[in-house]
Amino acid sequence: MSAHGDVDMGHTVAGWAGTAGAVLGSALAGTGLCLGSALCLGAGLAVVVLAALVTWALHLAGWGKPGGPRPRAEWDWRVRDPMRRHGDCLGCRMAGRRRGVSVPAADPEERPVLADA
Repeated sequence: MSAHGDVDMGHTVAGWAGTAGAVLGSALAGTGLCLGSALCLGAGLAVVVLAALVTWALHLAGWGKPGGPRPRAEWDWRVRDPMRRHGDCLGCRMAGRRRGVSVPAADPEERPVLADA
């Protein structure tokens, strides 16, 4: 059972990938700042921007989730989001997806429901 009780905190592939990339980029940029290396600082900032773009792409591909509650069967981070378009989330609006339009996944076999461990 999660330490968060009955609340899904949104642990997703997109979230984990973005967090890992942002931490790596921040560490690289911080190292560059401490060493006085403009190249290392710039590389770190580039990694942070790349992490944001990768997170956005994963979200749009269904590996993220919109805000709000979702069924317990979809809490596992390895389960793709059944609704590919969340018209109310910022990432989908930035991609030009219309507000309030939801399109379910085309293939129900595409999103396996994993049993709780």
